[in-house]
Amino acid sequence: MLNNCHFSRLVYEQARTYGERTALMYRDYDEGKWKNISWRRFAETVQRVSLSLLAYETDVQENIAVFSQNKPECLFVDFGAYGVRGVTVPFYPTSSAPQIVYMINDARVRFLFVGEQQQYDVAIQAIPLCHSLERIIIFDRKVERQPGDTLSIYFDEFLRVGETGDYDEELNLRQAAANFSDLANILYTSGTTGHSKGVQLTYGMYHEALRVNNQALKFSDKDVVLNFLPFTHVFERGWTYWGLAVGAVQAVNLRPADVLQSLREVRPTCMSSVPRFWEKVYQGVKEKMAEASPVQGKLMRMALETGIKCWTDYTSKGRRLPPLLAMKRRIYDKTIFSVLRRTLGLDRGNFFPTAGALVSTEVETFVHAVGINMIVGYGLTESTATVTCDRPEQPVTPGSVGRFVDGLEYRIGDNDEILLRGKTITPGYYNKVSTTAQSIDADGWFHTGDAGYVKDGELFLKERIKDLFKTSNGKYIAPQAIESKLSVDRYIEQAVVVADRRKFVSALIVPNYTLLEAYAKEQGLSYGSREALCQDKHIYEMLNQRIELLQQELAGYEKVKHFILLPRALSIESGELTNTLKVKRGVVYERYKAEIDRLYEEAEKQFGSK
Repeated sequence: MLNNCHFSRLVYEQARTYGERTALMYRDYDEGKWKNISWRRFAETVQRVSLSLLAYETDVQENIAVFSQNKPECLFVDFGAYGVRGVTVPFYPTSSAPQIVYMINDARVRFLFVGEQQQYDVAIQAIPLCHSLERIIIFDRKVERQPGDTLSIYFDEFLRVGETGDYDEELNLRQAAANFSDLANILYTSGTTGHSKGVQLTYGMYHEALRVNNQALKFSDKDVVLNFLPFTHVFERGWTYWGLAVGAVQAVNLRPADVLQSLREVRPTCMSSVPRFWEKVYQGVKEKMAEASPVQGKLMRMALETGIKCWTDYTSKGRRLPPLLAMKRRIYDKTIFSVLRRTLGLDRGNFFPTAGALVSTEVETFVHAVGINMIVGYGLTESTATVTCDRPEQPVTPGSVGRFVDGLEYRIGDNDEILLRGKTITPGYYNKVSTTAQSIDADGWFHTGDAGYVKDGELFLKERIKDLFKTSNGKYIAPQAIESKLSVDRYIEQAVVVADRRKFVSALIVPNYTLLEAYAKEQGLSYGSREALCQDKHIYEMLNQRIELLQQELAGYEKVKHFILLPRALSIESGELTNTLKVKRGVVYERYKAEIDRLYEEAEKQFGSK
């Protein structure tokens, strides 16, 4: 049952209900096993955080920053701050020193909680430029502090600070005064250009978000959730809070690279993720099919064809399977699909929400075909995550992003822009009055910047309006739609479309080098480096043929005509990706300007305007 009380009381009330039952799990890397944290211990630690914040004279609605990868301590600090009417400001664990300097100064942060050595080292670099910063609190005891560092203490030392005085009465007064109009979070969007914007989220926005999500999907204290995306991301944050509110166990995945191992060990019933995760699963299965014996490969293809037919023609439309097809589906489920789900750790699945980017129809259909209940949705930080999602009891059209949650108004405005209004929509951006006025009009409509249309109650996204390209021939191109088609290929790791003010569409492509190098070896191709491999004509032609197949449904002017293979992946560290793995197009285009210009010059000489 949903406990939708104010976050200042949530953990305490759940502790009274569940006591010694597990609230959180995490892998102890020193002991090599998962450990449990009970609701009682969760509540006790949250209270200690609140008391220590009061001992440090934390003001009502003061901003408190958390700079860490996912850890139970992140949730301790969140709810400890909520208990004293504080505002938590999470930073992505991969943030650079200039990024956290900007956010600390913008939010006037006095207290910064950091996770491990990487975050501590970045924070230390920021200190001279952050005049409001008074204290760094380190979660991990193994972090080596720099000589002369008098600003930081460890988390266990911080927890003892509140034990030295009598702050219980003040804590009770703060909790009694807590209200839904208070700010709960400032979430800085990672931003593909310029400085981040601090999106303000109130307790009331979360209260409404939990209510409408709970109406849309069945989620309970019988569920086990794997926290995979960063808690900084509004998607993971919202789902985690909802899970806590229904009493579900939260298995905190500390290291993103370990998610596949964590899946097999935890076997969660739910996990929020981005489409790229499912693209990887899809590519992995396709590789297994390609490597299988002729008999096994044929059996797997037949099973997949049956699963796709069941989902596409019947289940997604709310229709019952014909008896013969239902029997075939059961046989394949027992012999093929159940083994796949168990291998992945998804054999206990309830539902798996997916959002954050376009989900290709091919991948969405595959996931459902093998018996995994993917719930596709759409949302923004400014909308407290969910705007739309698939409803299990209603028809689902592959390619849509579901149906609008209850209580949220929408309109389709100029240029097919999606406009939103409701209790889950942000009041604005922190310290940015003019930016807020540009995004929220006088009638209270939030302009999402996303274009879309509604058909039979389902929302379909068209493109990000600001990302829409116009070729020199006057044709409009939606790069994300093209990139999502290319990225399902097992040989393509990343793709960035180039088209703005150009005669035709091209792309920068980062291959999956593990597979590409294996292919080169099979073909007897010799190369001295990845740069040389990228220039090989046989490699180019192989990928060109695959790209042509992927683009069959696109109009001629939308198709990638030529491409450049990059010898290294785009990364956060190089400044080419945001912390949410979105491409910083301006950075990438500038970095590869010479190569792009040369591609178009050579194409012009060889093919004219083609």
